[in-house]
Amino acid sequence: MSHIPPLDPMVAARKGFRESEERLKRFWKTVDVSEGEGAKGSEWTVLLDGRAPKTPAHAKLTLPTEAAARMVADEWAAQGEFIEPGTMPATRLASTAIDRVSQVREAVADEVAAYAGSDLLCYPAEAPGSLVEQQAREWGPWRAWARELGVPLQVAEGLLHTAQDPAAVARVRELALELDDFALTGLAALTPLLGSAVLGLAVQRGALSGELAFDLSRIDEAFQESRWGVDEDNAARTAFRRAEAVLFDRWFRALEG
Repeated sequence: MSHIPPLDPMVAARKGFRESEERLKRFWKTVDVSEGEGAKGSEWTVLLDGRAPKTPAHAKLTLPTEAAARMVADEWAAQGEFIEPGTMPATRLASTAIDRVSQVREAVADEVAAYAGSDLLCYPAEAPGSLVEQQAREWGPWRAWARELGVPLQVAEGLLHTAQDPAAVARVRELALELDDFALTGLAALTPLLGSAVLGLAVQRGALSGELAFDLSRIDEAFQESRWGVDEDNAARTAFRRAEAVLFDRWFRALEG
């Protein structure tokens, strides 16, 4: 069994919240954040009536920037009579970073790097011509961006797996490990959502918006929808996934301060 936590922190933390806080009634009136000094410098703690809430592993809910702490605090402030974990994605990201990713950073970075070995951007369609042209036009610049970052990836011919240069995959791992626990948690969750380490890194580094990255990740799907239509369930699923990509973008920007 893998010792790596699930890469989707929404799933990783949800179990802990269910065990400890499902249908827990709101027990606070005021929400704020407070600055303090931590082992790595300034840190910000979420406060409920002046007291810090705990993560599922009972650690203090503390974040590296005021913007990230306020993003979490806003979720607590928006709760009604009962706590609804499904409406608290930033809180789950923070809890996963503190409780889990901090303990297995290298393993999580390995999982991110593995996506570079079979990155979505390296497997364009072979037909029809209009789809091939669109993917070349819209994916090509991001493969070039990755090369500038030290991640040269080879485009596959057909659907057969194409082995990537181990140095390129190692470079993705290195970039992931340069991040703090909170940004690494976001990258580890966004990468599988997009099917692309390149697009995930582009959002994390502010080169690409989360919404545009999501649209780039589903060019083939959108092309098929334009031809055959889309049903209500798939439309709802796509909207939910797009909202997640936007949330991760907000998370990365908040971590920048």
